[in-house]
Amino acid sequence: AGATYIDVNLGTASNKPEDLCWMIEKVQEEVDTPISIDNNKPVMLKEAIPVCKKPPLVNSTTAVEEKMNELLPIIAEHGASFIGLVMDEAGSPKNADKRVENAGKIFAKAFEFELSPEQIFLDPIIMPLKFMQEQASEILSAANQFKLFSDPPCHIVCGLSNISNGTKYKKLINRTFLTMLIANGCDAAIMDVMDSDLVDAVLTAELIMNKQIYADGYIGAFRKSR
Repeated sequence: AGATYIDVNLGTASNKPEDLCWMIEKVQEEVDTPISIDNNKPVMLKEAIPVCKKPPLVNSTTAVEEKMNELLPIIAEHGASFIGLVMDEAGSPKNADKRVENAGKIFAKAFEFELSPEQIFLDPIIMPLKFMQEQASEILSAANQFKLFSDPPCHIVCGLSNISNGTKYKKLINRTFLTMLIANGCDAAIMDVMDSDLVDAVLTAELIMNKQIYADGYIGAFRKSR
């Protein structure tokens, strides 16, 4: 359907590595899409990453030093990529500057373990528009600055549905905010790839940002390719 990774999450069902490995194997029996391992426990990752047929995306670490020192060596050893949530011991940042500061800590620590920018997915932490409206502009500002850390730049990812949590017009808010994120450097999102209007908005935003080649049938061509 167009997903770059498929998120695998045991939830509260189990904390056993063998169960996570089993789930990954079952997903890989059905699709060839790389796995995003939605777990940040070292004991789980040590078992689960080698089961992945393609280099996985680990979701996630934070900017907390202890957590990074636990997870990044495992990720580096297996050539995986990872999502870095730009939060620290104090929790989620309240402004762009703190997001950028925490992102810098993640970036520096990743380089210590010889991880490349292409393996880093920084998450600016999206907050609900309904309850923290002022955060939206701070998130966009932070995302724009993340791209300045390196050349080539790292990836920027978002948990998109957080922005519309508790709102009436979820789909409209999701696709509008995602196009604004794309304009500020975001190139990945945890999203519903079956939402055709959302996918069409992404394609059009990328076209406007000169990341796609224009053709009158660009949407139809993309759908056929998937």
